[in-house]
Amino acid sequence: MLLYMSTSQEATSTPLHSVSVAGVVVREDGRLLAIRRADNGTWELPGGVLELSEAPETGVAREVLEETGIHVEVDELTGVYKNTTRGIVALVFRCKPSGGMERTSSESTAVSWLTPEEVAERMSEVYAIRLLDALDGNGPHVRSHDGKRLIPAG
Repeated sequence: MLLYMSTSQEATSTPLHSVSVAGVVVREDGRLLAIRRADNGTWELPGGVLELSEAPETGVAREVLEETGIHVEVDELTGVYKNTTRGIVALVFRCKPSGGMERTSSESTAVSWLTPEEVAERMSEVYAIRLLDALDGNGPHVRSHDGKRLIPAG
């Protein structure tokens, strides 16, 4: 009976999370690839939901290409970010551009190469920090936010 109760309790309280991937694409001149999202007009890094059968590195390369027209080489994981409100865990990778031409898509109304200063000006803190974390070389960072503000660790 205890086993049944513990299994039943566990099943009803098991959280469901979505896993997304995003690319911090850094050009040789230090500029960072960003998109203005078509659905809400905010500036973010390119990315999206990881497909069930897809490796994270493959997913980030696919998402960046789909949203920006830029092919990338994936370098390394720079951060793991959890949106506690929406249950989304984002894996963020630093990437290098390897070809293609900037273009918008059904998911983006603008594609631009921004300086770190422009990133801080145009993006909300919870998205800007992902790009800036990728530049500091101290990752991978692990952070949580509620969609608006970072939540202090601990």
